Amino acid sequence: MRETMSSSICHMLISLLLFVFLQHTLAIKQSYIVYLGSHSFGSNPSLLDSESVTNSHYDLLGSYLGSTEKAKEVIFYSYKKYINGFAAILEEDEAAEIAKNPNVVSMFLNKRYELHTTRSWNFLGLERDGGFPNDSAWKKSLGEDIIIGNLDSGVWPESKSFSDEGYGPIPKKWKGICQVAVMICRKLIGAKYFYKGYQATPGAKNVTFNSARDFDGHGTHTLSTAGGNFVAGANVLGFGNGTASGGSPKARVAAYKVCWEGCSEADILAGFEAAIADGVDVLSVSLGGNDPLEFFSSGLSIGSFHAIANNITVVASAGNSGPDTAPVVNVDPWILTVAASTIDRDFASYVILGNKKIYKGASLSELNLPPNKLYPLISGSDAMFDEKKYLLDDAMRCVEGSLDPKKVKGKILVCLRGETGRVDKGVQALRVGAIGMIIDNFDQGYEVIADPHVLPATHVSFKYGNFINNYIKETKSPVASITKVKTQLGIKNTPMMASFSPRGPNIIDPSILKPDITAPGVNIIAAYSLATSPTNQPSDKRRIPFAPLSGTSVSCPHVAGLVGLIKSVHPNWSPAAIKSAIMTTTTTKTNNGVDILDSSLEKATPFDYGAGHIQPNLAVDPGLVYDLNVTDYLNYLCGRGYTSDKLKVFYDKPYTCPKSFSLGDFNYPSITIKSGQSLSVTRTLTNVGSPSEYTVEVQEPPQFLVTVEPKILRFTHKGEKREFKVTFTKKSNDVFLTYHAFGKLIWTDGKHRVGSPITISFQD
Repeated sequence: MRETMSSSICHMLISLLLFVFLQHTLAIKQSYIVYLGSHSFGSNPSLLDSESVTNSHYDLLGSYLGSTEKAKEVIFYSYKKYINGFAAILEEDEAAEIAKNPNVVSMFLNKRYELHTTRSWNFLGLERDGGFPNDSAWKKSLGEDIIIGNLDSGVWPESKSFSDEGYGPIPKKWKGICQVAVMICRKLIGAKYFYKGYQATPGAKNVTFNSARDFDGHGTHTLSTAGGNFVAGANVLGFGNGTASGGSPKARVAAYKVCWEGCSEADILAGFEAAIADGVDVLSVSLGGNDPLEFFSSGLSIGSFHAIANNITVVASAGNSGPDTAPVVNVDPWILTVAASTIDRDFASYVILGNKKIYKGASLSELNLPPNKLYPLISGSDAMFDEKKYLLDDAMRCVEGSLDPKKVKGKILVCLRGETGRVDKGVQALRVGAIGMIIDNFDQGYEVIADPHVLPATHVSFKYGNFINNYIKETKSPVASITKVKTQLGIKNTPMMASFSPRGPNIIDPSILKPDITAPGVNIIAAYSLATSPTNQPSDKRRIPFAPLSGTSVSCPHVAGLVGLIKSVHPNWSPAAIKSAIMTTTTTKTNNGVDILDSSLEKATPFDYGAGHIQPNLAVDPGLVYDLNVTDYLNYLCGRGYTSDKLKVFYDKPYTCPKSFSLGDFNYPSITIKSGQSLSVTRTLTNVGSPSEYTVEVQEPPQFLVTVEPKILRFTHKGEKREFKVTFTKKSNDVFLTYHAFGKLIWTDGKHRVGSPITISFQD
C-alpha cells in the first residue's frame, strides 16, 4: 500500500513538474510589431507630438502588462513620426490579447529578412549598360540636389566614392545626422543604425552594434552603386580598370544600417521612418524575405507605402532564389522591383585540358598557375574520403570536411556549384592542398560569375562542366591548366538573365507583373569596406577598396541611381510617373538585336525581366506616363478585398472604397490578366512631353485577338490625360490546362515608344 501511495505521489510530482515546464515553454517571449496606422499631425511632427505618441504607446501596452513602467521595459522601438506603432518583447498570450484591441490595425512577429546578394563576391558601369545621357541638362546636375537613402548594412565613409570634393552646401531640406566616426561630409550626409530588432530575434549573434560602419562590404557596395562619386582608376586586383561611378554620381547619399547578421523587420521599419523624416528622395532597398507576404502583415510593405505617400520612390530587389526555388519578392505595386541580368564585360579565365580542348570560364583571381604546364585534375567526388561515402554530395560540392587532402594535394579540383558559396569552395580546396579549382555550374545554366578566389580558379557553364567531367571519367591520368584572367569588353548576346534572379508570376497578386524590370546584377564592381576581405572569408587577409558582387541587391541600386537622375531633371514627377518612365522605355533585346535569353539560353519572358532591361537615355524623356497616387493604391487594395479596418494600415483617415473597382483597370505600366473568353482593361496616359499624336502598335499574344480603342491618342499640352481600352478575345476554343501568353502594347509618336508588356495567364 505504501509503495503504491509513494508511486502515486511520485507520478503526481513528475506531472506537476512537467506541467510547470510546459507552461514555461509555452510562455516563450518573442518580439512583435504592434502597428497602429498613421499619425494625424501631418508631415512635420513637433517634438511634443512625438513624445505624446510614445507615451500613448506606453499607456496602451501598460494597460495589458499592469503598468507603464513594465511597458517601457519591453518596448524597444516607438514609431512616432510617420509610422504609428511600437515593437516590443511579449509573451504569446500577451500578444494575442493586444491583437484584439480595436486600435491595433495589424500585429505580426518581428521577422528576419536577408540581403539579396549571392554572398560570393561579384562597376557599376552604367556607362556600359545603357549609357549616361549625354545632353547638357543631365551633365549639369547628375543628381546633385537629390538625396539617395540606402537601407542596408551601413557604409565605409572613407571610400573615395563618398568624397565630398567639389560639393556645395548640404541641401536645406535635409534633417538627418551622421552616427559614424567621421565628420558629416557634403557627399555622405547621413548615416544611422538600427539594431534593437535584430538583438531581440532568437539566435542573434553578439556583434558590434554601436556604429553605422559597414563590416561586410554589402552596404558600401550598394550605396556607391546608386550614388557613388566618380573615381578614376578603380579596379579589382588590377582587373576591370576604369572610372567608377554610381547611377547618380553627384547625388547626396545617406546610409541606414538595418542589417547585421540578417535584417530585422522592426529595424527595417525604423529605417524607413528615419529616412522619411530625414528628407531622402529615393530609397534603395536591397533586402527582402524568402517569400512574399500579404501587404498588411509586412513591415517592408507598410514602410514603403509611407515612403511613397511622402513622395519617395522606393526601389527594391526581387530576391535571389531563381530560377525556380522561390518566387519573386517585394511585389507591392508601389515598389519598383528589380531583377538581375548580365553586362557586356567578362573576366575570362580558360581551362586547358590535356586533350587540347579549351573552355572559357570566369574569375577574378589574382593568382596564376605557371604557363605551359599541366597539372593533375580530380573531381570532388573522386576526392572524397574512402570511409565517408555518405559524404558524396558534399564532396562533389567541396563542402568543408568532405575532401581527402591525400587525394587532392597538388591537383586542380573540380567542384559543383551549389550548397556553399563559390569562394568558400576555393577556401576548402586550398585547405586540402589543391593547386587550382574549377567550379562546374552543374544545373544552373550558362551564367558564370567572376570571384576574387584565394587560389587560381575559374567558373565554367554546365555545358563545359560536363565536358570537363567526361574527360576526367574517360582519361586514365587527366591533366589541366587554368589561364590568367583577362578583362574582355563588348561581349555579345548581353544582357542575359541571371540564374539566381527569381521569376514570376506574382503569387500574392497575379494581376500585377513582378519583377517590374531588370538591370545589371552580375560581376558588378563597386566600393567596398576595408573591414573585410573581398571574399568575406576570415582566412582571407586581403583588403581592397573596390570589389565585385552579384545579386538583385546589386541591380536594385542601379535603378535607384537612375531614379535619382530622372528626379533631378523632373523634380515634380510622382514616384509612379518615374516608375512608368523607366518601365515603358526598356528593351527586351540584347546588344546584337536578338531576344534576351535566360541562363539556360531559352527565350526570356516578362516573368523573367518584367518590362525589360533599363535604358537610362530614354527614361528621362518617355513622352507619356501611367501615373498613380495614394488614392489609386487605396482603390487597388479595395479591389484586393481590403476592408476599412485593413486600409487603416496604410491611411490615417477614414476611406470609403468605390462601389466597384477592377484590378484589371489599375493604371499599372504593365498589363497582366487572368483570361476568360473575353476581357477588357482600361488605362490612362499622361503627356509629359510636347504636344503630339500617338498611334498604337500591338504585338498580340498567341491565340488572342487584341483590339484597342481609340487607336490614336492626341495630346495638345503637357499634363493632359487620355484614356484607352484594350480588349482581349481568345481566337479558338482550344483547351489549355495552364497557359501563359505574352505580348506587348506600344504607343508611338515616331520619337517615343511607350511600351507595356502583356501577360495573359489562361486556365480552363
